[in-house]
Order: sequence, then structure tokens, then C-alpha cells
Amino acid sequence: MILAPLDRSRVGAMRELLATMTSQPGVANPENALVPFARFENLHFARLLVLDDQTTGDIELLYGIHRPEPPVYFAFLGDFDGSYHDFLRLLVKHAEPGLRRIFSLCDGFSPDGDLYTWMAAHEQRPGAYYFNWVGRTVQQTREEEKLRWQMLAFVEQTPGLADQSPREIHEALRGFTQKEKAAGRLQLTPPAPTPIAWSVRHFFDWALLVLLIIGGVVTLPVTLIPLLLLAWRLRHLENTDPEYAPRADEHSSLLAIQEDRDVTNQFSVMGGLKPGWLRAGIVVLSLFIVNLTARTLFSRGRLARIYTIHCARWVPLDNRTRMYFSSNYDGSRESYNDDFINKVAFGLNVTFSSGVSYPHTEWLLLKGAKNEQAFKHVLLRHQLPTDVWYNAHAGLTAHDLERNSRIREGLEKSSLSEREASDWVALL
Repeated sequence: MILAPLDRSRVGAMRELLATMTSQPGVANPENALVPFARFENLHFARLLVLDDQTTGDIELLYGIHRPEPPVYFAFLGDFDGSYHDFLRLLVKHAEPGLRRIFSLCDGFSPDGDLYTWMAAHEQRPGAYYFNWVGRTVQQTREEEKLRWQMLAFVEQTPGLADQSPREIHEALRGFTQKEKAAGRLQLTPPAPTPIAWSVRHFFDWALLVLLIIGGVVTLPVTLIPLLLLAWRLRHLENTDPEYAPRADEHSSLLAIQEDRDVTNQFSVMGGLKPGWLRAGIVVLSLFIVNLTARTLFSRGRLARIYTIHCARWVPLDNRTRMYFSSNYDGSRESYNDDFINKVAFGLNVTFSSGVSYPHTEWLLLKGAKNEQAFKHVLLRHQLPTDVWYNAHAGLTAHDLERNSRIREGLEKSSLSEREASDWVALL
């Protein structure tokens, strides 16, 4: 995530410039002149937006705390294959003139400066990051979608094939795809070797998770009383926290203009964090846990019980006095919120209840997001429009991507049992 301060007097000019990159409200034209996203073969999602929090006055209104006016930011987010610095080099290669036009509106950008160095210096690392299926590349998603459609076309064009047994269909499709690959009409690139550095880090992530669980259990006799005191303090704060959840129907209508242009949507929220060391500690700890479990427990198609999120990031800002959250998800905004409320409301409470105006929780885990209407009103007030949003696999949900990978996996097996073949054919 590239983050740079933006003077309020230039917000309008920035939004006008970003609008030239879109083909529909908020939806990127992949061939736009500034950042031609179609040239980036390793880019899953990207968004460019102005982070202009409209709720900065809540902290003074609700807590009587006066904070200096926080900055407005310009943000460029990308979800890509490979390393961060390699991606920056690709940005310079394919989009330097356009990026210079965009960044020239940001504070501190020098027209004569080195673009790569400036972008690297303005990197804002997330406190936590989630990706739906670690290791699945853009190239893989495109090849596997093409594979599925070519196999379906072959079945439709081959009389009687659909009436054969699942194992016969599997054998016929294996023969067909082998011929297509030999003729150069179909490509299924083998997965690249897993980098050793990633494997080592993954091992230590799992080791750390296991040690934390064991350590938590072993030290409980010592930590129990301090934890109870912290819980009592938190409960006192929960009882005295002000709640502020006015309706924001007009804002909802503005956001809706950019939504539901595809089966996948973008989501951005931003807001202030409640004062005090305990809330700050909860934010740090919760993001650490989310980040660790996203790299271990939840790296294969789901975030807890949620299967519809492609990627998400939590980014603390301004010395952890504010937070920015973004995600790419399948379905409508309403279904997205309902999914979380019904399945992992406790997780929402842990990660977001330290936000100003969040609905009252009990013992951190209870209530909060379960107060459905108040939660949705609060979330809506903090949601930001995304000026430019790019999706490399439009029309494909996270479920579709997993299905396509399972089709390929089954196809690459030389033989299947009758039941395995039946399940595999059903995927088509």
C-alpha cells in the first residue's frame, strides 16, 4: 500500500484525475492511460482512492478529546503475485508517466525525483493481511478458467459424451486436453517452486502459533488474575462508551453507484480509535492474531467461516489513532455484512470494537455486531468510496476459483474411482 498525504485543496483535482481511469463509476478501465492494469500479469486487485474520513469529529463529540485535524491521504493498494519491490519496478516500467501525474498532486512529491524510491519510502504496511488462497496466481486463475470453458465446449460438441459414465467422461477430457496442450491451444503452467524463504517463514509461523497456544495454557495460573483485572477494566469501559449510530441513507446511495457492477465488490472503511492504553493494546493484539492465523489456519479458501472474501487488509494510521480496512468480496454489501454478523460477530467485535462509535459490546466478544442495525449504520458512516477499482478475474467468485482449481487437480490424475469421477464431473 502506497500512502501519501494529500492537501484538501487538491482532493477535487485528484478525484477528477482518477475518474479518467474508469469505464464505469469507480470501475477501472484496464487499458486506461495512467495505470494500464491489463499489462500487469501478476495483479489480482488494485484500488486508488482518497482517504478522507468524514467522522473525524466523533472523538471530540463523544469523548471530549480534541485531536489535531488528521491528514487526508491518497492510497494505492495492490494485491499481486511476487515481491513488493518487484511490483514497484513493474509500476515504474509500465506506468511511470501516469503515476507521476497522480503523485504530483500529493504532498512532498518531486517531479525530478526517482519514482521507485519515492513509492518505496511511502509504503504503509498493514497490521494484518488475508489472501483467500495463498499461492494461487493470476496466471493460474486465467488458465484454469480457460480450461473449464474449453472442456465444456468439447462436451457440448461431442455427441453422446454427456451420457457416458463419469470415468469415461474424465478419460475423454484428459485425452482432449492433452491434445489441446500439444497443439498449443491450451496452456497449464506448472506451479512455480515454493520460495525457500517463504517455506521457512511458514514453518516458524506455525511454530509460533503452537507455542502461543501451549504457552497460554501453561501460564494461565500466573496470568489469570491479571487477565481478570483487565477484563474488569474493559467491562467498565464498555459500560461507559458512548454509542453513535445515526442513519446515513444519502451516503448509502452515493456508495451504491459504485457497487454491484460485478459479482465481486470492493469495500473500504476508515475511522478513529477509542482512547486509552487498553483499547490500543487490544488493537495490536487482535491484528497480530488475525495476521498470524491468516498465514496459517486460514490460507486455503476461508477466513474463519467466511468463504467469500478474496483479500483483506487492516492498516493502522497516524500513530494508531485511526484504522483503515479494505476488502474484495463476493455478493452485495448487505449479504457481506450479514455473513459476518451471522457467522463471526465475535471476530468483528474483537477487531473493530476499539473503533469510535462501535455498538456496545460485552466482555469484548458478545453483543456489538449482533446489534445488527446499529452496526450497519456505524459501518456505513465510515465507508469510503473507492475512486478506481481493478479486478483481474471479473465474473469469478472465490468459489469459482476454487472450483476451477479442483477441476484441474482432478484432470491431472490419471485415474479416478467411480465416486471421485462423479464428483469431478459435477464440478463442470
